[in-house]
Amino acid sequence: MNENDESVNGSSSREKSLYEILGVETTASQQEIKKAYYKLALRLHPDKNPDDEEAKEKFQQLQKVISILGDEEKRALYDQTGCVDDDDLAGDVDNLKEFFRAMHPKITEADIDKFEANYRGSESERTDLIDLYKKYKGKMKRLFCSMICSDVKLDSHRFKDILDEAIAAGEIKSTKAYEKWAKEVSETKPPTSPLKRRQKSKKEPDDLFAIISQRQNERRGKMNSMFSSLASKYGGDPSVTEPSEEEFEAARRRLESRKQSKRK
Repeated sequence: MNENDESVNGSSSREKSLYEILGVETTASQQEIKKAYYKLALRLHPDKNPDDEEAKEKFQQLQKVISILGDEEKRALYDQTGCVDDDDLAGDVDNLKEFFRAMHPKITEADIDKFEANYRGSESERTDLIDLYKKYKGKMKRLFCSMICSDVKLDSHRFKDILDEAIAAGEIKSTKAYEKWAKEVSETKPPTSPLKRRQKSKKEPDDLFAIISQRQNERRGKMNSMFSSLASKYGGDPSVTEPSEEEFEAARRRLESRKQSKRK
């Protein structure tokens, strides 16, 4: 048997990576992984090695390797943690999803209202406003399309005041597009309560959530981590990057409580 055959056993599996056992690169496609698995499986199959307990054991270990690398979610988790223990990986992708459901409950309209109330007029809003001003070079119509929780009628004067102060402080530079917009805003009457709760249409919560998700993607770039993608998939708060110890422990207790309920 060749080097790959000899490495497919309990002790060597701990010394070599699963990719090395199959003889493929860590960037191998699923097709390449399965091809390497088939080659090894043909050599180690019990039918071709009757009465060979060692070959049987290696074949069983090979099944564990392909059960991880052949499953995209388990493979992603293995790439993140390097963990190959059955208790940690085998079938536990669902437990990981449960953890993220516990950590990131589904966003409701009430959650959006609370987020908007805390966001509008905050330092976070100002930071986003400045960033989008720079991105769109003062083209305010485009800015309003990307600025979450914004309303042209309520926020134009308020945003103008913030941007004028930033320009005066040298934080950003004025542009012709902005100056034209600012002049038009100055000629209109400002709202009496610019930070009041906006009137929403029935479809707006979904639209707002979509914009929040868009802003999250702009900040973090393309998600290539399994953890980030799960958080997004199950309604993660865009501002959450890593749970605190208290949040982690609370989520763990909720998961444990669910497991105990299912056993009853």
